[in-house]
Parts: sequence; structure tokens; C-alpha cells
Amino acid sequence: MATDPKTAPAPVVIKISPMAHFAVGFFTLGLLVPVLTWPVTAPLLAIPVLLAALIVRLRTVADPHMVTVRTLLSSRAVDWGDIEGLRFSKGSWARAQLKGGDELRLPAVTFATLPQLAEVSGGRVPNPYLR
Repeated sequence: MATDPKTAPAPVVIKISPMAHFAVGFFTLGLLVPVLTWPVTAPLLAIPVLLAALIVRLRTVADPHMVTVRTLLSSRAVDWGDIEGLRFSKGSWARAQLKGGDELRLPAVTFATLPQLAEVSGGRVPNPYLR
């Protein structure tokens, strides 16, 4: 079976690196000092659990038709046609400017991951690394 060269690219999943769990582990070890010396602070151990859940859950999935943003408690899908452009702030994730005037934060999308979005968006997002 030959593959059709016009087939759409596979969805691109942009997420936080699983290596971030190491940072959460070291943070947890640091929290053990106050927790073991003063047991009243034991609820602080919920923080690393929340951080680990964020690492697993936060992601942006883009395909040729839409962008899906997944947060800790919800998901939102937006058609490429509803996105006017992308905005970057120093040191933060991209934000999609929507036609209705709203902004949508794109988890884990940085300037470095723009080539992945450019490929799947079909030219709607320009690749800043190409001349």
C-alpha cells in the first residue's frame, strides 16, 4: 500500500519534559525537612503532588485543523481560523490572540517549538528559523 503524499501531518503534542519530575522530587526532599521537624506542615506535601500533576497534564496538541489546550482541570479546542496570531512574553509560554479578543495560553509552546507548530499549521504560523 502506497501512502498518499498529500496526507495531513500527524498531530503535534507539545508538553513539559518529563525530566521536570526530577525537580519535583528534589523539591519534595527539601520539604521533608520542615515536615519531619514540625508535623503540622505535612499538608505542604500536597504541593509536589500538584506540581507532578501539572507536568503530566499541561500540553498543547495541534493538528492541521485545530489547536487543543489541556490545562489541569479542562481542555479547550480552537480552530486555526479563530487564531489571529501568537504573542510571546519574555520567559513565558505563547499566547494565542483569538479573533474575539480573548487570549489563550498555549502550555509548553515556546519560541523554540514554533517550527513544530509551523509544520502542522499549514503556514498559518510562520517558522521564524527559515529565511
